[in-house]
Amino acid sequence: MKPALAAIVCGLLFGIGLTVSGMADPMVVLGFLRLAPGWNPALMLVMGGAVAVALPGFAWLKHRRQPWLGGSFAQPPSTRIDGRLVVGAALFGIGWGLAGFCPGPAIVSFGLLQPAALLFLPAMLLGAGLARLWPASAAVGPRGDTAESGAAGDIA
Repeated sequence: MKPALAAIVCGLLFGIGLTVSGMADPMVVLGFLRLAPGWNPALMLVMGGAVAVALPGFAWLKHRRQPWLGGSFAQPPSTRIDGRLVVGAALFGIGWGLAGFCPGPAIVSFGLLQPAALLFLPAMLLGAGLARLWPASAAVGPRGDTAESGAAGDIA
């Protein structure tokens, strides 16, 4: 029960932070991404504040053997930069730039019943579900190698 309660509290704090900072408003995000007159640096300031708060926490966590609520620290399944990762990052960035939403703010905006989020979040979840169905072996690199073979799709 403690991990579930901790997840709920952390999610609520994150959502409140997004709402208070204005990041649940896609126009604030789009104002930052538009490098033209009317550019809004608010997103950069929010990200800078988040990094300033998170860095000491991550440094402190390096000295812990396990999380407070038990279990073990999760490690990424792969550190390779492959074609699937690059394409996924590009799609994320394009979607963020077009809609002004990424997953966290989309969930908060959905909860606030913002009309754009009522369309965006179901579409995002559908896309995520379809991406899970797409086999990793179907990601073919420029020379016909699959991403799993580690040949064509790898950058590093």
